[in-house]
Amino acid sequence: MPTSTPANQATGVPASSWRRGWLRQGLLLVLAMGCGVLVANNPFRPSSENPDATARGYLRFKEILSYVDRDYADSVDTEGLADYAVTQMLEKLDPHSVYIPARDREKTDSFLQSDYDGIGVEFNTFRDTVTVVAPLSGGPAEQAGVQPGDQILSIGGKRVSGARLTSGQLSQLLRGPRGSSVAIELRRRHQGQPLRFSIARSRIPNSSIDAAYLVDDQTGYIKVSRFASNTYDEFKAALADLRRQGLTRLVLDLRGNPGGYLDRATRLADEFIAGSRKIVYTDGKGDQYDSQTYAKVAGEFEEGSLVLLVDEGSASAAEVVAGALQDHDRATLVGRRTFGKGLVQQPIPLSDGGELRLTIARYYTPAGRSIQKPYGANYAEYSAELSGRSARGEMQSADSIHFSKALQFRTDHGRTVYGGGGIMPDVFVPRDSVAHSVYFTKLLSHGVARAFALNFYQSHKAELEGLRFEQFNATFRISDAQLLSLTTQAAQDGVTADGAAVRRCTPLLRNQLKAYIARSAYGTVAYYTVLREQDAELQRALHVVSDSTAQLALLGK
Repeated sequence: MPTSTPANQATGVPASSWRRGWLRQGLLLVLAMGCGVLVANNPFRPSSENPDATARGYLRFKEILSYVDRDYADSVDTEGLADYAVTQMLEKLDPHSVYIPARDREKTDSFLQSDYDGIGVEFNTFRDTVTVVAPLSGGPAEQAGVQPGDQILSIGGKRVSGARLTSGQLSQLLRGPRGSSVAIELRRRHQGQPLRFSIARSRIPNSSIDAAYLVDDQTGYIKVSRFASNTYDEFKAALADLRRQGLTRLVLDLRGNPGGYLDRATRLADEFIAGSRKIVYTDGKGDQYDSQTYAKVAGEFEEGSLVLLVDEGSASAAEVVAGALQDHDRATLVGRRTFGKGLVQQPIPLSDGGELRLTIARYYTPAGRSIQKPYGANYAEYSAELSGRSARGEMQSADSIHFSKALQFRTDHGRTVYGGGGIMPDVFVPRDSVAHSVYFTKLLSHGVARAFALNFYQSHKAELEGLRFEQFNATFRISDAQLLSLTTQAAQDGVTADGAAVRRCTPLLRNQLKAYIARSAYGTVAYYTVLREQDAELQRALHVVSDSTAQLALLGK
């Protein structure tokens, strides 16, 4: 006879079953609490608009990666696979949403930092030899006695001469915690034995103002290379100094400026825009990332002739400044059509130490222009857009550039401007075809010209020190014999060209070599002063900024 199990009188469930159920429920409660902690600390939160699809995609990827890691026939780098998958996913969104692995964050973040810990030395690599271009004025390297032209043999006991290290790898060796020391071994011309220094690292300014000086008694020139954390303060200081020297008109050079922090760019633009006029506005999903930025301070240079230099390398935050000044007819833009990046990225720290830079909004100029160029079918096509401009003749003729009539906008004074693919300057200047020729580009990229100039500086250091820069600039000229020596040396290093190519770039090459020598002997301002002689865009900008009548006509005033 089967035996019956005593039952719970209240529920009609056998007592043993009731006890098992209670234990099971208790275990489930504990697991649920544990899962609750894990979920609370998990950055994955499904979209409120499409939670089911987001959750399914997350679980699918997690499941597939688990199977690959556990069951694939060969061992695999699952982290590398995950990085690749994330990169491919983000490329489907837009060209500027990116994942930055933890190992690369320091390098990418340093671009926007106003300082770093190191010894303060600018270097160049030629024939696998690391050569000092210039120690930073007042920095640890200069104080220790490092000189332009010194060849670095080892850093911290690691041989770097002939080691084929990248510039990034060399920078990592030179940088380190503030107060720590690094041993440097150098070879110096006319010294029989290597020189050894122990240099204490310190905080090194990483200025984003490459040059700021008066071209003449009234005209100032300021070059801003990027919009980093301290750019606005550096710009304010530079502008105030030039104002004290008599500046009444200004050329602001944003060529090659790839952007940076949006708020630094808007604060800089505010220095030129009077009243409370709009500088930029952003529009994202919903209202979370929508914003409008207006001028709000009494700027340092709200009146006075102003020219902005831009080119195809001017992007993002640099285009915000250019768009605001053009829309308000505050400045004349000189150069070529800008890059065309109208998207705003939010840096999002990730639990693995990496960072997601996600596009969260589009920005628009005061007139309502979005200047983001089309994405194209893929990232490769987007990246090739600039070379496409050159192939279409856009770098040489403004007539080759066509904007959609549907994207017409009006400036404050009624001038027609366009959106949809960069900002077109008011005065077009063709790109210097010689400066971008194959031969000249190779001479610079291979370090041949820089090495030749450093060697010349070391050989004639005493003579150069006896000259003021004004004397040097007025009288110095690279001779034909020196040019022949350079081209012969270049040929030995694999940079060859026919006579016609050499003759074509001779004036530019003379100027570039002279500028490099001036950089070593007299500093950065001297370098840019010499380069100005062959800079067609800057020469045109200086002509425009000094002709107030012509500039007012260009601005529709």
